[in-house]
Amino acid sequence: MCDGNGVPQTILRTDRLLLVPLADRHLDLEVRLDSDPEVLRYLTGRTSTRDEVVAAHERRMARTAKVDGLGYWVAFVSDGGEPGATPPEREEEGEFVGLMMLPPAHGPDQPDDPTVSDLGYRLLRRYWRQGLASEASRLLLRHAFDTVGQSRVIAQTMAANAGSRGVMRAIGMRYVRTYYPRFDDPLPDAHLGEVEYEMTRAMWEEIR
Repeated sequence: MCDGNGVPQTILRTDRLLLVPLADRHLDLEVRLDSDPEVLRYLTGRTSTRDEVVAAHERRMARTAKVDGLGYWVAFVSDGGEPGATPPEREEEGEFVGLMMLPPAHGPDQPDDPTVSDLGYRLLRRYWRQGLASEASRLLLRHAFDTVGQSRVIAQTMAANAGSRGVMRAIGMRYVRTYYPRFDDPLPDAHLGEVEYEMTRAMWEEIR
């Protein structure tokens, strides 16, 4: 369900994470997330300016309005997200972790199909390698298929991004293809291409 601005109203929780629908009040958190070049290593290879983050935020909010229930969520944990920690009751009580993404598929290398969504995750570096991206992604897959009624969820990343590919495999997604987009200013290892993974409804029904 969405409000009048297209914001996905569903607050989601995992064992450790509170996922709050992205809203304008979260802009400074997005700026913080994109201030680390390592976080953006396989996206832009550099930090983003505030104006770039503002533009990206506006694009995210516009995509959120396209399909009811899809969009972006801001993730929070308690106690550093350590094993055994429970999610905060409210975002004001939690520690910002990153941005979890499930917008409609978009872009030149994605299908123009409202029943296909694009899974993604971007975490502050201090929360890497704690299983939080996989934990959130499993919940977003469940949301995509069981709540929104999607037919397919895809995820794309640079072939060199071993961490992101590990998450895709860990949550049961299947490798689909390697493709080679054209870049005006390619990142290191761009010659290895981009990879796409998928979870179809039939796959989801088998594993859930």
